[in-house]
Parts: sequence; C-alpha cells; structure tokens
Amino acid sequence: MPDIVHDFPIFAPVGAVFDAIATPSGLDAWWTKESEGDPRQGSTYRLSFGPDYEWRATVRRCEPNREIEWEFTTADADWVGTRVGLHLTEGKGVTQIRFHHTGWREENEHYRISCYCWAMYLRLLRRYVERGETVPYEERLDA
Repeated sequence: MPDIVHDFPIFAPVGAVFDAIATPSGLDAWWTKESEGDPRQGSTYRLSFGPDYEWRATVRRCEPNREIEWEFTTADADWVGTRVGLHLTEGKGVTQIRFHHTGWREENEHYRISCYCWAMYLRLLRRYVERGETVPYEERLDA
C-alpha cells in the first residue's frame, strides 16, 4: 500500500502547533472549511470541505502536544479507512512534525492529487502557526 509522509519543522512551541492540528478553530485556519470535534481518543470529527464533502473521522490516537491520528469513516471512497496523523517533538522552540496519511489501497490519481494537496496544506499550517497567516478556503491550493 502506498503512503503519504512529510517531515518538516515549524518554528513555534509544540502547544501552538498541537492547537492548530487538533482543534476545530486551528484546522479551519489551514485545512478544513468548517470542522467540529474534540481532541480525545474515540471522538468523532466532522470535517467539512463544502456541501458535497461532509466527512467524518474518528480519533484513533491522541496525546496532547505529542500526536493526533484520525481514521476516516465517511469520505471519498479512496479515503475511507485511511489514517491521517501528526506526531510532534519539540526542541529549543522548534516543533518537528512527522505527518502520515496511510492505508491507501492503490496508487491511483486521487492518491497522487492528495500527495500534492497535503504538501500545500501543510505549508499553510506552517504559515498559520509561525506568522498567524490565514488564506481564504477557496484560495488555499493556489496560495
């Protein structure tokens, strides 16, 4: 099975990074159009990307300021059953992120598009946490 992985630093304390990746207000600033959820194991997040993209994901792992991982239960067929997670480590005010999107059944067109999209969205995560910059949802993949 193919996986998507990205490792990169964010020049900010781990608490700020965790808030950006685990809270609805943080997620809405760089990834989702609108979301709801509670960063605790077993909870379900609603992740909205517009009227035709109302997705759900269950938190499979969550340790504040260390990691969060969701398993998609309602999404495009290629995403159902996949897991998206971010693992954080901090040293001297820099948070290192290890990102993964695992469980893809095949390396198809949607997988290749998602590889690109994740790189773009994770770049926006970094800009949001480091500079407080937000990009309107409709412009995010072009920013």
